[in-house]
Amino acid sequence: MSTASSSSGSLLPTLLASALFMDLLDTAALGTALPTMARDFGTDPVHLRPALTAYLVTVAILVPASGWVADRFGAQRVFSAAMLLFLAGSVGCSMSSGVGELVASRVLQGVGGAMMTPVARIIVIAATPRERLVGALNAFTFPAVFGPLLGPPLAGVLLSIASWHWIFLINVPIGLASLFALRRIAPKLETSTPGPFDARGFAAAVVLIVALLTLSESAGSQLLSSTVTKSAAAVAVIAGAVLAIHSLRVHDPILELRFLSRRAYRSSIIGGAFGRLGLGAMPFLMPLFLQSGLGWSPLQTGGVMAAQMVGALAARPVGPFAIRRLGFRGAIIGMGLLTAALTAVPALCTDATSVWTMGALLFCIGLARAGYYVAANPIAFNDIAPDEVSRASTLNTVVQQLTLGFGVSLSGFLLLLSSGGETLSLSDFATTFIALGCVTAIAVVPFLSMPANTGAHMRFGDSSHE
Repeated sequence: MSTASSSSGSLLPTLLASALFMDLLDTAALGTALPTMARDFGTDPVHLRPALTAYLVTVAILVPASGWVADRFGAQRVFSAAMLLFLAGSVGCSMSSGVGELVASRVLQGVGGAMMTPVARIIVIAATPRERLVGALNAFTFPAVFGPLLGPPLAGVLLSIASWHWIFLINVPIGLASLFALRRIAPKLETSTPGPFDARGFAAAVVLIVALLTLSESAGSQLLSSTVTKSAAAVAVIAGAVLAIHSLRVHDPILELRFLSRRAYRSSIIGGAFGRLGLGAMPFLMPLFLQSGLGWSPLQTGGVMAAQMVGALAARPVGPFAIRRLGFRGAIIGMGLLTAALTAVPALCTDATSVWTMGALLFCIGLARAGYYVAANPIAFNDIAPDEVSRASTLNTVVQQLTLGFGVSLSGFLLLLSSGGETLSLSDFATTFIALGCVTAIAVVPFLSMPANTGAHMRFGDSSHE
């Protein structure tokens, strides 16, 4: 493996992060623009929901193939092609005159996005020495804060001074500039020769993902009949068993489950999954709580929700500092328990809670949760060899995609369970926040038995890259 020089190495993660930025910016901005787009298309905003789900489903289905494709054709080449596909889909979205065209263009974006962001992560991990990986992944995930933070206000500005079409067209100069710069600074990475494409494993993974997404959509709602829900559950169990048996038998499976035998990787995957259940729930649960529970206006809600993103920004230097002082295990456990406690704190809020108090709480939640992932994400690759990075990153990305979505479903299910289908009350929200806090606390359990010196070679020499 070839690593980047110190100058290009510090710039490369930030440059590749443009893919993550465009992905998250589009999704956040599109939600704000849907009512305006619906008027232009002469339809109801509800009928544009497939424009959101088409992208997410496409990405979830194709992500398992991203590692093999990157190994087979070269990570940089695949990233460039994926970026061009995403940009083509963006242009198609901007030119759409109806729901069908918009959904088709979003699917094309999804094909690009399924390879773009995971392969960008593979390049960052493969091109970065392990002692600098914390800083590199910190820089790469930085747009995960700015995308959701800038999306709604950017959409509002564009809708005010131009039109919704520019939400998609703004991707084009960002993407082209990133591709041009990437060709100039990206290091040459050694490529491995993967075995034959695992078509059977891929098919089992697709069936499992679709079944899980179906169950997720039905949780906490009456969208699907009990027969369909039970059938989806049965299919998920069967597909999961088939995938597990198949993956442990073949040499190069599409999802390499053998990595779960490595303690650091297993801890990061399992602990991170429980943490993301709470993370995924907050964008759905908190605005609903503030507006339906406390009676706040959408303007108040949008303003105070930004505090969580600001807190996540503040965690960028705090996380590495905690790692240097406490080690990976100490930082993960400390930040994880703090996140769990803060997740439950909104249960104490009432209609007398001030905007400033809520803003401070959300700031602290964002800081603690981001600090947890600053430590928990890199430790997954503690024992991963350079030629294993793409397969390890693929499994990690699939779990991330699914558990973030499951968080929304979990919060909806908990609210329904607490309210019994009646009008939501403050006590229903309180019960849900406490339950999510308990679920989030489970995120630290896999790390309790991890040796205290795990990740020591990744912990030092990184201060200049934080």
